[in-house]
Amino acid sequence: MAMPQNSTGENGFCFAQTLDLSRPSPPPGEPGQTFHVLSGQEACGTPLSNGTVSSGAPSPSDSCAEPLCSTTPGEEETRFGKGIKYVSAEGEDLACGWGGFTPGCLQPFNTSKGVLFFLCVASFLQGMTVNGFINTVITSIERRFDLRSYQSGLIASSYDIAACVCLTAVSYFGGNGHKPRWLGWGVLVMGLGSLVFALPHFTTGRYEARSAAEVGVCGGNQSLPCTQAASSLSGYRFVFMLGQFLHGMGATPLYTLGVTYLDENVKTNYSPVYIAVFYTAAILGPAAGYLVGGMFLNIYTEIGREIDITPENTLWVGAWWIGFLGAGAASLLISIPILGYPQRLPGSQRYIVMRVSEAHQLKDGSHKKASDPDFGKTVKDLPRSVLLLLKNPTFIFLCLAGATEATLIAGMSTFGPKFLESQFSLSASEAATFFGYLVVPAGGGGTFLGGFLVNKFKLRCSGIIKLCLLCTVSSLLSIFIFFIHCPNMPMAGVTQMYEGSALPGGHLNLTAACNAECGCLRETYSPVCGSDDVMYYSPCHAGCRKVSENLRNGKKVYHECSCIEKTLLPGPGDAEAGKCTSSCEKRPLLLFFMFVVILFTFLSSIPALTATLR
Repeated sequence: MAMPQNSTGENGFCFAQTLDLSRPSPPPGEPGQTFHVLSGQEACGTPLSNGTVSSGAPSPSDSCAEPLCSTTPGEEETRFGKGIKYVSAEGEDLACGWGGFTPGCLQPFNTSKGVLFFLCVASFLQGMTVNGFINTVITSIERRFDLRSYQSGLIASSYDIAACVCLTAVSYFGGNGHKPRWLGWGVLVMGLGSLVFALPHFTTGRYEARSAAEVGVCGGNQSLPCTQAASSLSGYRFVFMLGQFLHGMGATPLYTLGVTYLDENVKTNYSPVYIAVFYTAAILGPAAGYLVGGMFLNIYTEIGREIDITPENTLWVGAWWIGFLGAGAASLLISIPILGYPQRLPGSQRYIVMRVSEAHQLKDGSHKKASDPDFGKTVKDLPRSVLLLLKNPTFIFLCLAGATEATLIAGMSTFGPKFLESQFSLSASEAATFFGYLVVPAGGGGTFLGGFLVNKFKLRCSGIIKLCLLCTVSSLLSIFIFFIHCPNMPMAGVTQMYEGSALPGGHLNLTAACNAECGCLRETYSPVCGSDDVMYYSPCHAGCRKVSENLRNGKKVYHECSCIEKTLLPGPGDAEAGKCTSSCEKRPLLLFFMFVVILFTFLSSIPALTATLR
């Protein structure tokens, strides 16, 4: 008996594929397994995950499932054909709890919305820690632990290395296992990674920043303390790499099993919205990390200690470690409720019945083997699983597009604040805050809008891929804004000669007639901005002989600087601690197009993920 097609359905279309029961139909009359027809005004019953049948007026969204209730016990196997698996939940404990402890007060949270909430919190913490805090504090830990740029880049890459190592095993075995347990343990490991990352602050001595007086002016003591000259804390990079490796291990289940767990336990047409909310939380996490991390960088790393330098000083190190402690503790707490969820949520069986696969069908029929319920439960099926994916051209090209887009996102999130810092002469805190203001509306709004558009227009795979192509082309056109850049701020001895001419050969030449007698050291980099709007390597290199403090902003002001000419009166000029403010007028244009790039990049993320799942 063939299943009739209906004109409406769960996702805007009905499917002609029929259902194949994974176990023989029980005898008529056995409780919890019969489908029957109700007479008169009685409505069609919907089979629940615990085997019972609920009755009530059928909703329009259940129209595709109506033929299921018009069968008799003997007709089920002839009615349900190939294409979709029905997994029985009989004998499973679908209550929320830990082992035998399943208190009734937890059961109201045993819903798809409850899972979505806790997974959103976990993805928010992951984004805030890995893509927010770490990118914000990278310059601070470079300064604090004597790290080079390639070493800090290796620290950032340790997350991706761990994800690549764990991805295949977690997705393959976790996909057939108890997903919430994999998710819960992953969030717990992620929390441990944050605590490990903050550990070097507590195992090293106090950070002794050289104040303005210690840096010295012309004629002062320019010798470096022996302890500071000889010390090196670069070995702590391995501790940071371990913390990042744990971050990568813990986050791997979150973005593989978390997405599929949501997709399996909600209606087909609601799935893009749920996943969009999940990924929106993941995008808001980095934005919060930039903003909160920027605030922490305004606090000196040794909390409670008086210091006479300001955050604008290049020797300043902010309290980079506070965010990791808070995020680590929160991750440990949020892992507890996630570990309590069952393998399948109550009521999820009806959504398994309704789901339609739009996957690429192979001519050799090997996809039928993959639809076997026992396929994929052992390691020997792994090569065939990989081969089936490699033969799926749509899936492969979606993955390649996602990989190239991830390269853009990774580069921009890691070096975006540093780019703003150097282009517009901002402090690390200001650059992180600026970038956070970009990511909040563009990244979060684009992610949610992408899922909303798929749900609003009920797009199928072909329409979703066209939307992704449109977003990608728009993002690609906007990225040419990076060919427009601001000129470097003039710096005496670095970008130009002291008298203002071009520096020959591009080599440093910090010594001139005006500071030849000062005995300045190249190791004491502490830039100052002269009254002639030229930056100098340090007060000593500017030839400054006196220092005072500006009561209005608390910055150090240097006087009688022999290398600086007064603008109106003859004689030596003054300088102020810190970099000169950039006068580049292209900043609004650059920030606008960066907003457009981030918006369209994230606008295509949820549609691409939805197409991959289908």
